[in-house]
Amino acid sequence: MISRHMLRGLWAYRGFVLGSVKREFQSKYSNAILGAAWAILSPLAMILVYTVIFAEVMRNKLPGSDNTFAYSIYLCAGILTWGLFAEIVARAQNMFIEQANLIKKISFPRICLPLIVVLNALLNFGIIFGLFTVFLIATGNFPGAVFLAILPVLALQVLFAIGLGMIIGVLNVFFRDVGQFFSIFIQFWFWFTPIVYPATILPEAVRGLLVWNPMAHIVGAYQTILVKQAMPDWSSLGPALALALFMCFFGMRLFRKRSGEMVDEL
Repeated sequence: MISRHMLRGLWAYRGFVLGSVKREFQSKYSNAILGAAWAILSPLAMILVYTVIFAEVMRNKLPGSDNTFAYSIYLCAGILTWGLFAEIVARAQNMFIEQANLIKKISFPRICLPLIVVLNALLNFGIIFGLFTVFLIATGNFPGAVFLAILPVLALQVLFAIGLGMIIGVLNVFFRDVGQFFSIFIQFWFWFTPIVYPATILPEAVRGLLVWNPMAHIVGAYQTILVKQAMPDWSSLGPALALALFMCFFGMRLFRKRSGEMVDEL
């Protein structure tokens, strides 16, 4: 998928990549009085709202669990990880259009752009998921060593997201309707993924369709680790891994084949 030549290019331009990530993070809070503190305050407020409203006020109970915080953890595990996926895809679908001036004026490995998108999203995710981890520890719901199983699931999710994002990003340069359509489609995709509801409440016919939703398996793996404190069903992630590898391969091939035409189109 990524040739040795591309890897050398990424390494040679590592300063450009890391500098771009740093500048984007700083630009978000450059005119705010509290500055980068908002990177902590905003996700902290979201976690507290989910916990207070769903665990304390509404007294939501997750089927099969007596834990007061089970539904809050289930909800956060789904929403936070879906947020990472949605951010990578949304940024990737516009990355070539947003950086059109840079692409036209400066010669650099274009593969740097997807990497910058991934690193920015992971930085934001790392902050908010770190706070969520503190919440798990503080409430006595930290899953222990099973927590490490999140790493391969996270790697799979990022691979899937950037593969899909690159395909949409290239197509969006030539057909702007692609980005508009996917922005609508992803909203339906969110509700077709068991994030705010458990899959067990769905009718049997509808539940059977979830097997075709790769994000249902990925989000479900996070929820199994964090709520049930158990290892996910790795075999269920096999199709998602195969699809992620295919999309990364196809996305890279499409990108390399159309990179020259993209410059002219932009």
